[in-house]
Amino acid sequence: MNLIKQKDREELDAKLPSMPWFIEQFIQYKLPDLSPSSLVEYMRDYETFMKWLMAEGLTEARTLREVKLGELEVLKMESIDNYRMFLSTHKPERNNRTTISRKLSSLRSLFHYLSQIAEDDDFYPLLKRNVMAKVTIKRTHKPKDTAAKLEGKLLQEEEIAEFMAYVKVYYGTDVTSNKQALHAFELNHVRDACIIGFILHSGLRVSELVNLNVDDIDLKKKLCYVYRKGKNDDTFKTPVYFRHDAIEDLTGYLALRDTRYKAPRKEKALFLAIANGKNEGSRMTKRAIQAMVIKYAKRFGKPYLSVHKLRHSFATDYYLQNDIYKTQEQLGHASPETTQIYAHLTDKTMAEAIDRRQNEGKTD
Repeated sequence: MNLIKQKDREELDAKLPSMPWFIEQFIQYKLPDLSPSSLVEYMRDYETFMKWLMAEGLTEARTLREVKLGELEVLKMESIDNYRMFLSTHKPERNNRTTISRKLSSLRSLFHYLSQIAEDDDFYPLLKRNVMAKVTIKRTHKPKDTAAKLEGKLLQEEEIAEFMAYVKVYYGTDVTSNKQALHAFELNHVRDACIIGFILHSGLRVSELVNLNVDDIDLKKKLCYVYRKGKNDDTFKTPVYFRHDAIEDLTGYLALRDTRYKAPRKEKALFLAIANGKNEGSRMTKRAIQAMVIKYAKRFGKPYLSVHKLRHSFATDYYLQNDIYKTQEQLGHASPETTQIYAHLTDKTMAEAIDRRQNEGKTD
């Protein structure tokens, strides 16, 4: 099992005993179809909801496990509207529209299961009345809207080369007066450039990147083997191509991985870091990679860049040269609808490219 899924499964197993029996039953029902990370999100959403029920006096329970099924059955639409308001305004639970929609969708999935699928001993639905069936959850973002938000926040063409050069060399020039930052740069810039370049030349998600092992890389075939998000099969890794441009940085990093990061023989992780107080390298975390990208991006003058925007940058460029289905497969999207954001992004990119070509023609 990949490491992130393993941690999520452990968290899932730890949380389940504190939940009411009907939520436990729902999670077990969903377990074959959803990843542990998705189910952990469900559990967190239900925990928030039940704590709100207790705070509002809508249940007699004093602990989460004591919440009764019948108490869900008598909830009114007014209560759901109040919960929606709570999610949008109450600190620290204030959420954006996308998160609120997801939390309500989690509830709707639970109520649907209890009222339409699960049965009691007499073959009647466990939940006789489903208040969530009345709740309309508006779609919070369309591909065109997502594309609009990303405009101007991605790396394009020459900017990719400039950013890579900055990570490899010019960041060090900028921090020469800061001995600690300079030392960290000299120690890690080969690894950091390899990571950033690999995202820009493959479009991997940060979770997929974190889980890479050394033997998942095939330099000759330009393939890496990854656990894809949403795939609940831990026996299969999906082959994903990376561009030839990534090979030089990968080769350079692999040549120093063992010595610079003092990798123990049992450590299979591709990307390593030596944690404070430790003598040996261990697998980099998602948070460490995200923080590393932001560090370089801020100094480069693009503070809005993130790991996910590097993935978007690759995808936009890739889509210009391929169709939507190849782009969908490369990125590991479950639906081509998700990939449509690059159709909207590349419309603008292609228009800008034509304008540049016309302007260049005028100066000739």
